[in-house]
Amino acid sequence: MNGIEGEGLYDGLDAVELDGGLWLPGVDYVSGWREARAAADRLNRALLAAGFELSDLRANASTAGDGRGVVRLAGWPTVADRLARCLERAVGDDSGGAS
Repeated sequence: MNGIEGEGLYDGLDAVELDGGLWLPGVDYVSGWREARAAADRLNRALLAAGFELSDLRANASTAGDGRGVVRLAGWPTVADRLARCLERAVGDDSGGAS
């Protein structure tokens, strides 16, 4: 699969999620989720452009308990390892550690 929609590893996981599971009155969760959704969509387009399949590795929008947007990147370990290698090459670091 090479599109953002359809069946795959994360079907249905781009809905609003709260870490604690509680909705607090007066907290604007939708605004945070919209911000996270825009960032997740941009990241997913970049993953597609880099040759990744969204059924294997995907960014998903979520919301923290305080209403802030959260973007989670999830996928198969071998594909996450491939992404790490790509990022290491992009910054010229093959040591496997953060700079």
